[in-house]
Amino acid sequence: MDDLERNLERAAAAIDRADALLIGAGAGMGVDSGLPDFRGPEGFWRAYQAFRGKPFHDVSNPVWFDRDPEQAWGFFGHRLHLYRNAEPHGGYAVLRRWCERPASGAFVFTSNVDGHFRKAGFDEARLFEVHGSIHHLQCVGQCSRAIWSADDVEVDVDVETVRATSELPTCPTCGGLARPNVLMFGDYEWIPDRSDEQERRYVEWRRTAEVRYVVAVEIGAGTAVPTVRSECAQAANRLVRINPRDADVPANGISIPLPAREALERIDELLG
Repeated sequence: MDDLERNLERAAAAIDRADALLIGAGAGMGVDSGLPDFRGPEGFWRAYQAFRGKPFHDVSNPVWFDRDPEQAWGFFGHRLHLYRNAEPHGGYAVLRRWCERPASGAFVFTSNVDGHFRKAGFDEARLFEVHGSIHHLQCVGQCSRAIWSADDVEVDVDVETVRATSELPTCPTCGGLARPNVLMFGDYEWIPDRSDEQERRYVEWRRTAEVRYVVAVEIGAGTAVPTVRSECAQAANRLVRINPRDADVPANGISIPLPAREALERIDELLG
């Protein structure tokens, strides 16, 4: 038996034993659904040729909603439609089944803004979207702290230039420009109230769950913004890290250097 097979068996045994399950997910979780993970500048530029030469943190920045709103909404409007139209891959269904196993339940902790855990039917009361959700909007001018659904928003985008070509979403209160309720780089205007409420539920779950053995299953979380990796490593007695490139683990970790769906389905087979 090679190291990978041995670690898959160890992961299955840990999940089977868990009193509580923490699901941590980064951008790599969505790759098998056809979503880009923007890993490194080349990954970002492959997804958006029009931005070649610009780093992701420069484009995913709230300044563009003031300086060039058509560019800002071209980028986020394209992502909104991409995430809305993509279907969560089979690994989500595997995780949903696992969440029903432990006595103290499970919680999802994700930096993804794609809304795919919600789309895949996960309990929204057990979901913490750390960086917000592209499926919700707020006012650019912060005329209020209102956060509302983007379900009715349609933005036409020129795929060559990645610029919006239709009317831009507006705030229902003041009529000014709206923006996604997601945390961007250098973002001091993000209204975190929705995510703060999710965090409150997450902290309460961690504090009151009667657990002896917490297992974190971390999938596709990168090292550039290590929010998910750090939380999973420190919150669990046992860490299962699924990542085809960045699978190094601390002392309590089990390394699975595979893509998300393949790893989850192979562990699930071992769980029976």
